[in-house]
Amino acid sequence: MQSTPNINQFIPDTLTKLAYQGLQESKKIFSVAHNTIVDSITDIIVPERNGKTKPLSPATLAKLQERVQILQEIDWQDAQAGVYPSEVLFDNFWGDFFRYYPEVWLDLPKIWSRFQNKEYQKFDPEIEREGYPSYYLQNFHYQTDGYLSDLSANLYDLQVEILFNGSADAMRRRILKPLKQGLQAFSDIPTSQIRVLDVACGTGRTLRMIRAALPKANLFGTDLSPAYLRKANELLSEIPGELPQLLQGNGENLPYTDNYFHAITSVFLFHELPPNARQQVIEECYRMLQPGGTLVICDSMQVSDSPDFQTMMDNFSMMFHEPYYKHYTIDNIEERLAKAGFVDIRTKNHFVSKYWVAKK
Repeated sequence: MQSTPNINQFIPDTLTKLAYQGLQESKKIFSVAHNTIVDSITDIIVPERNGKTKPLSPATLAKLQERVQILQEIDWQDAQAGVYPSEVLFDNFWGDFFRYYPEVWLDLPKIWSRFQNKEYQKFDPEIEREGYPSYYLQNFHYQTDGYLSDLSANLYDLQVEILFNGSADAMRRRILKPLKQGLQAFSDIPTSQIRVLDVACGTGRTLRMIRAALPKANLFGTDLSPAYLRKANELLSEIPGELPQLLQGNGENLPYTDNYFHAITSVFLFHELPPNARQQVIEECYRMLQPGGTLVICDSMQVSDSPDFQTMMDNFSMMFHEPYYKHYTIDNIEERLAKAGFVDIRTKNHFVSKYWVAKK
């Protein structure tokens, strides 16, 4: 006869889940309030922005809310299944939040000015701009100094989390399960010899999550921005485990040897690349991967798999300076992956993000 489960054994997980749900809900409420206030002020100060975006229908808003809830449930289930420790669900940047949130507001007048004056490539004269591809020298999101200042690096995670109503990290974590599944192809190799590269690692948020899921693997990160790499080094040095090896470099041409990595990831990069650069980064990833290795890409949803969210995608390209986003939303990334030589290409959507998993 099967014994009745002891209800006490479920209390810790129940409380942890409630705490996680409470955290996500608080982040969502704060983000929605922030975005609502900022949009209202912006409409007054930058009236020329009015009419360029369309309101989302109640049905679309309801579907977004449903997708958020599904994302959070999957996030929780993956933690319960051991894809990553449940502590990762609570890994937040509160120190940076309290320190830098006022800077978000102080930066707004500069953003409004760039919007009004159509200044898309404005940088502080002291910032070195030599050696970067022209497509990179943009004030993406109208942010001050693009990706080339320490202020930008300090504000980035906070800004992205607010943009996605507190769900940015949950979307990033969706790469971890296919990453670990892909590495099963190398189960005969000690974990300490596994090498994983994150292309365009930014501030290191994704690498922090990979470290939690793969505590003994050799991790590598590359990014074009020295400021963001400094921030990544700061954030990654706070957690246990060997410090990932960080390198300043262009994802189109990296100095690693052929067949060096067992897996490669890239999060929120491809929508900020022109088409030819997207193809080149994919081909470079293929070159660096070992046969049997896995590439996992996370980025924005596309029109083909989310046509009911096209209004929101159109609004995004109107509200933010994202010169390559519109083309990205209709680009055939699967075709690009196949052209480079990848096989077993799979796609999946979570909330407003899309994922590609491909094998070499």
